[in-house]
This record gives sequence, structure tokens and C-alpha cells, in this order.
Amino acid sequence: MGDFYAIITAVCWSSAVIFFDISSKSFSAIQLNVIKNSIGVFGFLVTILIFSIPIPNFTSHDIYVLIFSGILGIFIADLLFLESLKKIGSSLSALVSTIYTPSIFIIAFLLFKEIITPQAYAGGGLVIIGISIIVYEIPKNLNTKVMYVGLFFGLLAHVITAYSVLIIRPILNEHSILFVALYRFSVGLLGAIILSVFKMGIKDLLASYRKGLSSLPLLLGSFLGTYLSVIFWLAGYKYTLAGRAAIYNQLSTVFIVLMARFFLKEKLSKRKVFGITIAIAGAVVVSISN
Repeated sequence: MGDFYAIITAVCWSSAVIFFDISSKSFSAIQLNVIKNSIGVFGFLVTILIFSIPIPNFTSHDIYVLIFSGILGIFIADLLFLESLKKIGSSLSALVSTIYTPSIFIIAFLLFKEIITPQAYAGGGLVIIGISIIVYEIPKNLNTKVMYVGLFFGLLAHVITAYSVLIIRPILNEHSILFVALYRFSVGLLGAIILSVFKMGIKDLLASYRKGLSSLPLLLGSFLGTYLSVIFWLAGYKYTLAGRAAIYNQLSTVFIVLMARFFLKEKLSKRKVFGITIAIAGAVVVSISN
């Protein structure tokens, strides 16, 4: 089931990235961060209340780790990712995201001595190669300095995200995924609100909320990317090896290309078809590894 959750994460996140990319034309990274996190926290709370999920008995150490993870992964990493997306667009952003899987491999080994099979490593390598082939295309008229800053922010965001989710893995194994998500995102939301008030003021922050809550792309991106994909993402890391979950998460790029073909009628070049084939072959190799 962990593999399945990780694949569903990729489907939800790939859809969300498209919506966030559209939204980034009308909202700053700070505005996107605070609105999407608010929607995510609201969704987690409502789900917990509907299903009457009991409050877990977190230790003080658990709470400190969740707060630290929330600051890193939800406040800092998300802000870096959205700023990177705004600077370099979804195509280059997808290429940068390939650093995520190697980061998970390395950090999972350092923290838990986790080693996946050589076959899974090979499959992961094929997925990364396939994705690189699919998305390798430098956008025209992109300022070089802006591109390098965007690339740096993107790389840093994915490495921080990898670390922030792995440090809470022991907590995930013992407690409800929804409460773990709620604690992390509440911390991230608080940080985003404080930064927004400092940068924009309360009046502009409230105006951003009104504008954001009337934006369908931002609402859909937040629901898919900050609510659904987070639940499935954490479930993937709870129920399967971190390395396997990361490889399946990486398939979001493949899904973006396929959805663009079927729903937006975008042409699939031979290069993209070749890349998709390699990436899917890699995922199959991972799925049949022990």
C-alpha cells in the first residue's frame, strides 16, 4: 500500500504544480504559501473532526521535531519552491526536482541506515534519466541570473523537503498521519502569516486571502497539493521504504506530461515519449524489486 500511496501522491502533486504555476502569475510566493497552507490546515482539521480521530499522545520530543520539521519543510522549503517555480517555470522546476530522490536515498541512509536493493537503485536511476530527457529544455528569453537563482532555490527546497519528512518518520510510524500533517502545517502556516504581516501588512494579507479564495486554480492546487497529496505522501513514507516512496513520487513529472497530452491536447515529441518510456520502465523495475 505504501507504493500505491506514493504513486497517488505523484498524480495529485503533478496536477497541483500546474495550478500553482498558473497561480504564480497572479500571486507572489509569500501569498501562495500562506493561502495554500491555510487551506491545507483547514482540510486536515475538518477531516479529523468528521472521522473523530483521537488526539495522539505526542511526547515533548515529538512536538519539538514536528515544529522543526514544519519550519523547515512547510515554511522555508515551500517558500523556496514557489519562488523557484515563479522564476523558472514548471518545466525547469521538474528537472530540478530530480535531486529529490538522491537526497532521500542519502538522508535515509544517514538517519536510518536504510538501504534499498541495487535493482531499486537502478530503477530510480532510470526514472531520473527519463524525467531529465522529458523536461530538458531551457526556456527562451529567461534571464541567466534569474535562472540560476531559481535553480538554486529549487535544489535547496527539495533537499530541505527530503530531510524534513524523514526526521518525522519515527513519529509517523506511531501516530495518525492527519495529526502529524496538522502539526507540521500549522507551524508552517504560522511562519507564513508572520512573514506576510511583516512584508505586506494585515490589510494586504486579508486582501490576498479574499483574492486567493476566489481563484479556482489556487483552490484546486491547494486541495490537491497541500491536502490530498500531503496525506498520501506521508502515508507512502509510513508504509514503504523511503527510497521506494521517493522514486514513485518522482513520477509526478511523467504524469504532468501525460495529462497535458490528454487534457490540454499538447503534442508529445519523440524525445518526450522516449523519456516517458524510460521513466515508466524504471518504475516497473522498482515495483518488482524486493
